[in-house]
Parts: sequence; structure tokens; C-alpha cells
Amino acid sequence: MGRLWIGNIEADTSDEELQELLTKYGFPTFDAIERVSGDGSRPAAVFTFEGASPEALRLLVPRIHDLFWKHRKLVVQVLRDNFA
Repeated sequence: MGRLWIGNIEADTSDEELQELLTKYGFPTFDAIERVSGDGSRPAAVFTFEGASPEALRLLVPRIHDLFWKHRKLVVQVLRDNFA
């Protein structure tokens, strides 16, 4: 199981738009998504991929890290297993 953090997403971005973005750049379909609003200036989401290893996700991260999408520059990283 791998988990992916995407930060600085536009607040009104739908789960479907996020899945379309990930699919477009070769990511598998995510199994769960958790929204992280923080202070509201740079909302994020944590995606869980049951069938993808952290190593496999790390290979895909460069495809979307620093991507300018929906008026924002995305920040993307694979989370360690002990993320709470």
C-alpha cells in the first residue's frame, strides 16, 4: 500500500478531477482520499493506493511534482508508513 500527498490544490477541485489528473500522468486509481484543509491557503489531499507500493508511486511523482495545474503549482510526495 502506498500513500501520496498532493498539496496546494485548488480548494474547489473535485475528487473526479483529481482522479483524472492522476490517471492522465500514469497513476493507478486511488482507493481512498482524505482532504487536508490546513489554514485554507494551500489545501491538500492524501491518496491511498492499496495496490501500489511506495516505490512505484515514487517513480511517478516527478510527472506531477511542481506541475502548474488549475492556477497552482502542485507539491507532491509519497508518505512514509508512520504518517498519522
